[in-house]
Amino acid sequence: MASNPPSTCCTVGVKHEGETTGTTFKIGSIEAYVAVPKDKAHKNTAILYLPDVFGIWENSKLIADQFAANGYYTLVVDLFNGDALTLNRPEGFDFMKWLTKGSDGNNPHTFEAVDPIVEMSIEYLKGEGYTKIGSVGYCFGAKYVARYMAMSKGIDVGYMAHPSFVTEEELSAITGPLSIAAAETDQIFTTELRHKSEEILIKTKLPYQINLFGGTEHGFSVRCNLSIPVQKFAKEKAFLQAVAWFDEYLL
Repeated sequence: MASNPPSTCCTVGVKHEGETTGTTFKIGSIEAYVAVPKDKAHKNTAILYLPDVFGIWENSKLIADQFAANGYYTLVVDLFNGDALTLNRPEGFDFMKWLTKGSDGNNPHTFEAVDPIVEMSIEYLKGEGYTKIGSVGYCFGAKYVARYMAMSKGIDVGYMAHPSFVTEEELSAITGPLSIAAAETDQIFTTELRHKSEEILIKTKLPYQINLFGGTEHGFSVRCNLSIPVQKFAKEKAFLQAVAWFDEYLL
C-alpha cells in the first residue's frame, strides 16, 4: 500500500463555521454540491472534489466555495450514496463494517460501488463543457484521484491531502501531475508510506510535490481545530498548495 486503509482517525474532527454559497442538486440519484466562480475566470476548467467519509457537509462545502473564489468551478459528489458518516462516532463503531457493507448492510463503499459515482461525475463535467479536470481527494477520496488519473480516465491533474487506501499500483499508474499534503502524525499515511510514495512518484517521471505539515494529524486539511494556530495555518497553506498546483498545471 502507498497509504493504509481508513480507520477510526478518519471519523473525528471539528465542524467549521461559515456561510456556504454553492448549490445542492443531484446528478442522477447522487447528491452533489457545486460552487461556481463569479467571474468564471478559468473557462473550460473544473475541479472534482472527492470528499472524506463525511461526504457533502459544511466543511467540504466551504472548501469548495474557496476553490470557486479562486476561479475554479468545483463539484463535490456524495461518494457514499446517502450513507456518509457524521463526526465523532461513538466508541465501538465498526468502521470496516460500514466501509464494506454500509450502515444498512446493503450499501458498500468499496471501489466497485464508488467508481460508477466518480465516472458519472466526470461525465457530468464533460457534458457541461469542461475539457480540463483537476481533482482534490481528501482521505477516502484520494484513492479515486489516483484511480482516475490512471490511463487517462478523466482527471488531468491531482491533489491529495492525507490520503488513505491508495495502492502502490494506483499511484504508480498516474499519468499527470500530483500534489500531496501530508500530516506529521498519521497512522494511515505513515512516514514509511510517505517515503515509499516518494520513490514511486520519482519513477513516474511526472511533476509531483509532497508537503509535510508539522503539528498536524490525519484530517487536518478538512476538519482540524481552527482555534489552534499551527493547525489553522497548516489547513490554509494546504489549501493554497492545491490552488497553486492547479494554477501551474491545470490552466
